[in-house]
Amino acid sequence: MSTSPEISIYHNPACGTSRNTLAMIRQSGAEPQVIEYLNTPPSRAELVDLIGRMGITARDLLRRKGTPYDELGLDDSALSDDALIDAMMAHPILINRPIVVTPLGVKLCRPSEAVLDILPNPSIGDFTKEDGELVPGRNGE
Repeated sequence: MSTSPEISIYHNPACGTSRNTLAMIRQSGAEPQVIEYLNTPPSRAELVDLIGRMGITARDLLRRKGTPYDELGLDDSALSDDALIDAMMAHPILINRPIVVTPLGVKLCRPSEAVLDILPNPSIGDFTKEDGELVPGRNGE
């Protein structure tokens, strides 16, 4: 497996989608830089850059399940992107995952097979997720 410093994954090892995405990257023959973002959160500038490169809003990156989303009142549509980013900086668990960065783009990989759209080598063959779901291979793309 080749080391691919140009591929990074903002990863939560407790998340099945994140583990599946990491496994797909590795099955492609790449060894990404793994950033356990709960231990090493991105800086505000990095987070703003990732959001911009994904072409989404800060709200699109918010995770609700298993987070203080409701307690913080983050469903208030009047909250600005800056306010939502402030919340993610204070509580990194609010950042949805996994975020993958490759030379082909940056993407929130939910579902995990979305990573295939930005992998330099998406020909990983068949892949079975942890829950048993089969992701048919993308050979020869």
